Amino acid sequence: MAEKLKKTDVVLLGVGAAGGIAAYVLTKAGLNVVGIEAGGRLTGGDEKLNELAASDHYNVFGRPKANREIPSWRPNASTPAIPSTAGARATPMMNAVGGTSIHYATESWRLNPWNFKMRSETIQRYGAGAIPAGSTVADWPVTYEELEPYYDKVEYEIGISGKAGNLQGKIYPAGNIFEGARSREYPLPPLRRSGFTDLMRAAGRRLGWHPFPNPSSAHSESFKDTPACTYCSTCMNGCFIGAKGSTDMHVIPAAEATRKFSIVTEARVMRIENGKDGHATGVTYIKDGREFFQPAGVVILGTFVFENTRLLLLSASKAFPNGLSNNHGQVGKNYMAHNAAQAVVAFFGGRKLNRWGGLSAQGESVDDWADDNFDHSGLGFIGGGMFRAGMGQSPIVAANSTPPSVSNWGTAWKSWLKANSNSVAAANAQCDTLSNEDNFLDLDPIVRDTLGVPVIRITFDLKENDRRAAAYLAEKISLWFKEAGAVETWTTPGRPFSLPNHAYGGTRMGNDAETSVTDRWCLSHEVPNLAILGSSNFPTCGARNPTLTAQALAWRTADHLVDNWKSIAR
Repeated sequence: MAEKLKKTDVVLLGVGAAGGIAAYVLTKAGLNVVGIEAGGRLTGGDEKLNELAASDHYNVFGRPKANREIPSWRPNASTPAIPSTAGARATPMMNAVGGTSIHYATESWRLNPWNFKMRSETIQRYGAGAIPAGSTVADWPVTYEELEPYYDKVEYEIGISGKAGNLQGKIYPAGNIFEGARSREYPLPPLRRSGFTDLMRAAGRRLGWHPFPNPSSAHSESFKDTPACTYCSTCMNGCFIGAKGSTDMHVIPAAEATRKFSIVTEARVMRIENGKDGHATGVTYIKDGREFFQPAGVVILGTFVFENTRLLLLSASKAFPNGLSNNHGQVGKNYMAHNAAQAVVAFFGGRKLNRWGGLSAQGESVDDWADDNFDHSGLGFIGGGMFRAGMGQSPIVAANSTPPSVSNWGTAWKSWLKANSNSVAAANAQCDTLSNEDNFLDLDPIVRDTLGVPVIRITFDLKENDRRAAAYLAEKISLWFKEAGAVETWTTPGRPFSLPNHAYGGTRMGNDAETSVTDRWCLSHEVPNLAILGSSNFPTCGARNPTLTAQALAWRTADHLVDNWKSIAR
């Protein structure tokens, strides 16, 4: 029998990138929030300058729960599932206060306006036949213009470095001319430039493209009470000085300072409970071998994509026999993963690029081939991708970046690296992937975690649209490198991302419960006092990293809860 605790206004599952934002907004408004976090708390001492740790970060710190419940994967429903780590490094859910914002590479992108209306804009320009058969791509129930104020709030709260390209409708060529209109400039200037980023900027401009500095949550200058970035290059193992916008350094401490936010760490949520009226009543969790029931007026599910879906499917009841909020069969549907199946590597023939320091987000980006910024007529695909040439080359990555003509082991390999490793650069396009009826998440009928609970099974493979887009963008990157002076380029063999850190869908937002799980406020269609945060809500993935958009949505959802508390809470 679970021990019943004192009721709180909000119980928040997952105190991470999006959950931290929601906790900040809700507690500032005076609501009491209890956070349930699977991991513990990390300090600067846990986040070391260690390339081996950074390159294999999913096993290093803060993830004991996630590492025991990694999803299984299969390319289609007729193929047996295998461990999703087979043949590739996994990047699963983060277990720690601060979540994935601790180890993300600081890429802090807004989606462009086109991403929010991808289906309708594509049909208007190219006709309905341009939508691939089997694709479930849909417009968002919100627009860029509605979300822009929340992008701005997050950027100024956690500190984003960048340069505006569209400031209140006025275009500035030093920034991204394709972006949606911003209400104001970034709070911090772009990260410092280098000889390599200057080289790539000049090459892009000679091609007639519009390169711009990458937006990043690494602080180019000291921000609030945190220092400036030291360009140590190990962002993906956490920031040991706290110079990036991770929520454990900013909004979570601010929420705790209100004395209205308490966090239960090292706790495993087993299910979301609901009453006879279908409303959520709270959550049951296990900590230190004991079972607790935390009642709440509102439940917020803010874990990673896979765990958001799994907890809903595991929370079946009489009212929801197929899983909570799943009476329309939409939980787990419309799963997407970023399409970055191959990278382009360039050899600059003895030119020293000096990319060893810095971070990957310290780069020059190109948006000319993203979204619908170019004419797709006759190309056989819709969407596109953003690509970037950045700093942060590591010895381990360099050692795996030899040309096809050179052996990848032995004396020849060592000799080539000694002479040429400082003359190699690599980039890949981060491409749209369209949601498809064949790609989805469900509970694995065989594989269990250490508590005997089914793990998520990913059924996912790239479709022809996705593969054509990747090949097209690889040609553009190769052209860019050659214009910059590369004497040779080649592509690395890739595979679909079965277990990425850029995962989307499973609880898609929309206006119709028949085709989506949450409404335009990220509240469940079927459980009115259940909010769901994160990229599991995204109808499209765009050519962008998901964190900033997930955080902007979280702020918007929290504001909506505050403004409508009496009609939503139970």
